[in-house]
Amino acid sequence: MPAEAVVVVAQVTPIPERRAELVEVLERAIAATHDEPGCELYALHEDDQQLVMIEKWSSRAALEAHLTGAQFKEMAAALAPLCAVPATVRILTPHPAGAAAQGAL
Repeated sequence: MPAEAVVVVAQVTPIPERRAELVEVLERAIAATHDEPGCELYALHEDDQQLVMIEKWSSRAALEAHLTGAQFKEMAAALAPLCAVPATVRILTPHPAGAAAQGAL
């Protein structure tokens, strides 16, 4: 049986005057993360107050490898002083429904 995909939604609230720095850190991380095994989606979204990473990993093992890797640890350390509050991270299991192309990431 194939491994089950995992979706991650991470919300980051920047210190307003450090938002540009925070975005730069995330943009560097995106480029590096796209090359990691099992990364199916790693995309940044934003509104006026928060930055939101939406991720899809081929398996929980691929996500764990990402979270324990040097690149993630460096990113997390760089983000910490730029955030107004700690990041909120939700790890989700897809629940496909409806049309295949629209019912799941």
